[in-house]
Amino acid sequence: MSGPPQSPEPRPVRMRWAWWLLAYVSLGVGIVGIFVPGLPTTVFVLISAWAASRGSKRLHDWLVTHPRFGPSILDWQAHGAVSRKGKWMASITMLVCALITLWCVPLAWVKWTSISIMACVCLWLWMRPLPPKSS
Repeated sequence: MSGPPQSPEPRPVRMRWAWWLLAYVSLGVGIVGIFVPGLPTTVFVLISAWAASRGSKRLHDWLVTHPRFGPSILDWQAHGAVSRKGKWMASITMLVCALITLWCVPLAWVKWTSISIMACVCLWLWMRPLPPKSS
């Protein structure tokens, strides 16, 4: 492969700023998620790549060629796939967050709502296919 995949057709200039803003805000939240337990990183990087493909060719190209983010973004864009390592990392993170929730949150309905949502996300995640190279 000689370079990053082609971005979709450029959007009208009047809306490009909104896509650009969403891309950079999502990337910023994703970076914060690296340091804040319970705040996902990957989903915000994927949103950033999606929005950047419509508003910032430079950011999109940087994301899809990034050594850490690029492979996950390309697997998701091409196949809706998540690597086995990604699934395990997300599942372990959700388990840790569920345990912290059980320990720290005093309201039972908040505990069980949060844990139920994490369980649904985990189930959905494990139902996603593996990237072709991981099979």
